[in-house]
Amino acid sequence: MTEKNPLLELRNKIDGLDQEIMANISARARCAQDVAKIKKEQGDETYYRPEREAQVLRSVMEKNNGPLGDEDMARLFRQIMSACLALEQPIKVAFLGPEGTFTQEATLKHFGDSAVTVPKAAIDEVFRDVLAESCNYGVVPIENSTEGVVSHTLDSFIDSSVKICGEVELRIHQHFMIGPNTNKDTVTRVYSHAQSLAQCRKWLDSNYPNIERVAVSSNAEAARRVQGEWSSAAIAGDMSCELYGLEKLWEKIEDLPDNSTRFLIIGREMVPPSGDDKTSIVVSVQNKPGALHNLLEPFRRHGVDMTRLESRPSRNSKWSYIFFIDFAAHVDDPAAAAVLAELAEDVAELKVLGSYPRAVL
Repeated sequence: MTEKNPLLELRNKIDGLDQEIMANISARARCAQDVAKIKKEQGDETYYRPEREAQVLRSVMEKNNGPLGDEDMARLFRQIMSACLALEQPIKVAFLGPEGTFTQEATLKHFGDSAVTVPKAAIDEVFRDVLAESCNYGVVPIENSTEGVVSHTLDSFIDSSVKICGEVELRIHQHFMIGPNTNKDTVTRVYSHAQSLAQCRKWLDSNYPNIERVAVSSNAEAARRVQGEWSSAAIAGDMSCELYGLEKLWEKIEDLPDNSTRFLIIGREMVPPSGDDKTSIVVSVQNKPGALHNLLEPFRRHGVDMTRLESRPSRNSKWSYIFFIDFAAHVDDPAAAAVLAELAEDVAELKVLGSYPRAVL
């Protein structure tokens, strides 16, 4: 009598499960194609629904029973949805480039690997491509937990009609890397983006206090330069390291272990409620006593949670300010509508930048 091989039995079971998984993914893809066909017949050309995707991912995380973690399971479903969407038409997304930046990493995290990513040299070029409809969406950085807000992104919203359609939170790991021709003992210069240099200031002071620190346009540009130099290093992320074939000398050198950057997804249309949403607005207040108090009071009175408040100098009037505000609600929520109605009566100008699903992953 032949003894059973438990390892072989488990492998056979895995093979069977793999077949079931592939069959179910294919069935899901066919359903997605049917949905696209029906929407096309109804004249609906909106094939990507941010609120629907957020609802699916939240449901996956709520129903997950392990052993894979909730975020791991949601990432798998993100890729499945990305591939299914690409069967109809790959989504085209502009991002602040060049290739290999954290913004591209955030783009792929949100849209999946089947999205077509288009690098742009500046934040306003991302806005321009979305408005010109040469890209479906754009991704731009908005704030870092260590270094604060990205002012250029805020300023770009003031005169633009784009809408915020989503957000991405990305854990930022900085690595100290060199090119194939560099001797690690003779490094005299390090390239990186100014914010990355700031995020690693203490580590550099302790480990390389005497080398020159050179700020460049992006971490990817830093990695590109190092690739062909003999005595320089770069501080950048994993994508840049892989793209330019660099060697990591030190990993995760950021001064604060919870260093994260938040990115915004921009598009041309408002997003319906998903059930867990945020809204971003910009207001210009009249220069009078109590103006800031009057701006904040409606949020307290109606129980709406303000999650961010940033001020920027107004370009229209000396010593006047505009405020960028995020709060936890959709504009269609009654409490949010009441807040906006009160603000509109008291401020000089109010603009809703968008309501969008809160970051899932």
